[in-house]
Amino acid sequence: MNTKTIATNRKAKFEYSLLEHYEAGLVLLGTEIKSIRARQVSIAEAYVQTDGKEVWLINSHISPYDPASRMNHDPKRKRKLLLNKREIRQLWNSVRQKGLTIVPIEIYLKDGKAKVDIAVARGKKLYDKRHDIAERDLKRDIARISKN
Repeated sequence: MNTKTIATNRKAKFEYSLLEHYEAGLVLLGTEIKSIRARQVSIAEAYVQTDGKEVWLINSHISPYDPASRMNHDPKRKRKLLLNKREIRQLWNSVRQKGLTIVPIEIYLKDGKAKVDIAVARGKKLYDKRHDIAERDLKRDIARISKN
């Protein structure tokens, strides 16, 4: 299994508590996969939406592929995610609960196919974020001391 990380949503782990992860395929156009392979993609402002039947990746930015010129795609278009019916039902039931959302964590290539790691998440409170920052600083200080 050959995987290559293309883009990560670094803010997601800081802003949300990640509960359940799912691997989803992406329905893409030819110019989009070429841009993904060139690492010209951003999922920082992206989110996932479901209606119980289909799952969509919204607001992700895949840059236009320059050699395609006039045959290019819309960079911010909605992209369908490929999941099993059971997984879609689980996501739908999770989202209907108060305070839960679905966020994309990472886009990667797995055996040449574009995949998205999505997670059911709960938003963190300000004091949770402060706790995470304090933990990160403590780990950094310990690593610095042990290095010397």
